[in-house]
Amino acid sequence: MNPGFDPEEIAQLKRECRAEGMNFVYVEDEFEDDEENDEHAHIQFVGQYQGQECIYDALIYTLRLHHSTLVYDLALQRVQKQIPGYISPDERTINDKVDPEVDEEAELLLTEYIEEIEENEEIKVSEHVEVDTKFEYGIGLEVGLNRSEISEKVINDFIAQYNAGRLQLDSAVYSFSSEDEE
Repeated sequence: MNPGFDPEEIAQLKRECRAEGMNFVYVEDEFEDDEENDEHAHIQFVGQYQGQECIYDALIYTLRLHHSTLVYDLALQRVQKQIPGYISPDERTINDKVDPEVDEEAELLLTEYIEEIEENEEIKVSEHVEVDTKFEYGIGLEVGLNRSEISEKVINDFIAQYNAGRLQLDSAVYSFSSEDEE
């Protein structure tokens, strides 16, 4: 049985939420860096799924962050086609050999591809909620919202609307530019 549907687990999460004075708790991610990031949040909250109470494990992020991630991933794919075997710094293991010249060339290409992708508006994003019913702990959600930041108010509003079945997503598509951030 999925532990996110266990009444004891649900009761424990409700107690944690009450202790925090909120309708959700933040999930500490081991891969998360220490600096504050207001463009995403990993949370858990109690809701209903097909008439059954459960725990939702949700990753909520801004569309700008989602867009920049997709742009970076596409640019990296193009770099890896041009420089076979290139491994980006954040994907390297201790055993990977690093060639500073290849790294420098790859970084320049990466920057060029990012600028090109943004200029051509190749990536477009819109608000979305992806539901993962096969999640190992409750129901998984990936949520992209067209907000400048993911604050506690944004999270509370999302949960209230989602749990009430009144969530209305903006269907417009957006494209962002790194220049917008500066």
